[in-house]
Parts: sequence; structure tokens; C-alpha cells
Amino acid sequence: MTEKKNSYPTKRALVWDLPLRIFHWALAISFVGAYVTNRLGVNYFKYHLWFGYTVIVLVVFRILWGIFGTHHAKFANFVRGPITTLRYAWAWLRGKETHHPGHNPLGAWMVLLLLVTLFVQAFTGLFGDDQIMNLGPLYGYVTAETSSTFTTLHRQLFYWIVAAVVIHVAAVIVHLVFKKDNLVGPMITGHKPAHRVTETESIATSRIWLAFALLAAVAAVLTLVVINAPAPVAEFSFE
Repeated sequence: MTEKKNSYPTKRALVWDLPLRIFHWALAISFVGAYVTNRLGVNYFKYHLWFGYTVIVLVVFRILWGIFGTHHAKFANFVRGPITTLRYAWAWLRGKETHHPGHNPLGAWMVLLLLVTLFVQAFTGLFGDDQIMNLGPLYGYVTAETSSTFTTLHRQLFYWIVAAVVIHVAAVIVHLVFKKDNLVGPMITGHKPAHRVTETESIATSRIWLAFALLAAVAAVLTLVVINAPAPVAEFSFE
């Protein structure tokens, strides 16, 4: 009697598509790059600005990818309501949480939090005024008072983002140490062990061309907005 072949023989299943993985690490690098160039001083403002542009393009792309992307990238397939999320959190604390091939309910809300805060921080920076020698490229659209408000929010939001990132990294470490669940590896390779992913939950393609088209469109729109903005002119008072 011959042994029946397994209908799902692969040892690994593709969960995270390539565009999503590139987005994840590119966003992390851009955030760190923006911080470093800010700390280096006003002479590095140009580079700080470019990292900010990159953050905006990446975040807007991720929002679009959450609508048009692959299965586990779509918000509709991993964002859950407050009650479901609280139930998952309680089960997680008791060590009885259910496994999710993609983002779990708590991770989903962290994704949304980081996307919103990073976008707001980068967006407000476009209208900023460092009170020294640099103005944001969209400064000409707002009053000095509005620019000051945006600049303050831009600076203060950084610390909230850092706190969220620390929680995010801590959660990854907890999963690795106590749950024996490596979340970093799959975000690099895109694959998870096949026994933890059903055949219907595995994705077949990364839809790279669609991702490239969306990314190019977002970058083009931002470029047009910036190059057509009124020239930023600081308001100085002489006594």
C-alpha cells in the first residue's frame, strides 16, 4: 500500500509579500535616518527632509497596500474591533491565545498607531520652522503661528513614536523568548512554517508590479506638491 502524498508538502509558506517586507525595513531605516540627521544639526536639514519624504511615501503606500495588497497586508484581514482585541490580549496573558499567520489583533493596532503617528510627524515637518535657518518646503502654505504649532507637534510626537517602537520591539522579544515564535525571520524571508499556516492562508504572489505602480504614483504626487509649493519665506521682525 502506497503512502498518500501530503496535499500541502512544502515546509514553508509565504505570508509576507516582498513589498511589505521592504516597506517594513525601509520605514525603520528612514525613521532612524531622520533622527540622526536631525541630531547632526541644521546643516543636515536637506537629508532630514529627504528621510521625511521617504516616510510619507512609505506610509501612504502602506495604506494603499492595506487596501489593494496581498491577503495578510490588507487591513480588512487583520484589524479587529476592540472587544476581539481585548479578548485576544486576555488570552495572550494566560498563554491561551490563538495563532495568527499574519498580524494578531494587538499587533494590528500597533501597526495602525505607528502608521498614523509617523505620517502626522512627517507631514507636520513639511510646514516646520527650526527658528534658525531652515523652513519646511510647504511653509508657504501656512501662517507663522500654524507653522509653530506644527513644529511643536512634530517634535513632541517623536517621543510617543519612540515609546510605541519600544513596546513593539519588546513584544517581538517576548514572542521569541517566551512563545518561541520568531517574528523577525518571516519579516525578512516572508515565510513561516507551513504547519502554522493553512494552504488557503499562504499567498501565491507578492504582486510586485502593482506595488511598484502604487509607490511610483505616491512619490509622483508628493513631488508635484513640493515643487509647486509657494517658496517658503521666514517672517523676521527687527526691533
